[in-house]
Amino acid sequence: MGATLPLFIRKINMDRIITAYSHITENKVIVNDRLIFYQENIVNFADFVKIVYKQEMINYPRFYKMDAISKLGFLAVELVLKEKTIAGYRPEAVGVIMSNSSSSLDTDIAHNETIKDRSSYFPSPSVFVYTLPNIIIGEVCIKNKIKGENAFLISEAFNGKLLCDYADELFDNKRVEACLCGWVEVMGNNCNALVALVETADRSADSSGSGFKPMLFNAENMNFIMKRN
Repeated sequence: MGATLPLFIRKINMDRIITAYSHITENKVIVNDRLIFYQENIVNFADFVKIVYKQEMINYPRFYKMDAISKLGFLAVELVLKEKTIAGYRPEAVGVIMSNSSSSLDTDIAHNETIKDRSSYFPSPSVFVYTLPNIIIGEVCIKNKIKGENAFLISEAFNGKLLCDYADELFDNKRVEACLCGWVEVMGNNCNALVALVETADRSADSSGSGFKPMLFNAENMNFIMKRN
C-alpha cells in the first residue's frame, strides 16, 4: 500500500492559486507585477487599446470588430495567457468568470445612437450583437478554444469575494480545473480590467520566467491587486 501524504500537504495541494494576472487601466498595463506599458497623454480608449494590442504583437483580426469592452477583456486575457498557458487543460476544464458594474451599457449607448432618430433609423448589426456583457466571454472562449463553465456577474463595485466564491464553487464541484476570473469595465474613455488565472497549487509552478510568485486566490489578494495597481 502506497504512503499517504501528510494532511498539511494534501491541504496545500487543494489551495487555489493566482498563477498569472493582468491589470489594465486608462494609461498603464501591469502583468505579473511588471509595468509593461505606460503613457500619460493617451486620452482616447480606442487609441490606447490598439497601441497595447500592437505592442504585444497579438495577431487576431477579429479583435478589430469587437466593441470596446470585449477588446479590453480579450486583451487582458491574452496578456495573462502569454504568461501562463492553459494548453495542458481539456477545453471543458477551463472556466471563465467575469464581472463589472455597468453590464454592456457602453455598447448599449452606442446602439441607442443608431436607433434614436426615427427619420434615419438604421440599427447596426455589428453593434447590436455586443449588447450583452457575456459576449466578452464568448470572444475569449472562441480565441482560446475554452468550453468550460462561464458566467458574467454584475456588482456595484469590484468584489473579490463574489468572484472567489463563484470560482471556488466550480472547483469544489470539479466543474473546472482552471479558471480565468476578473473585472472588465469600460465607459467612454475610462477603463479598468483585472484578469487572473486561477489554478490548483500542483499546477502553479512559474513557467513564465518572469519571477512572479503565485499567490493564494482569495478575496483579500484579488482586492489587493486591484487597489495596488
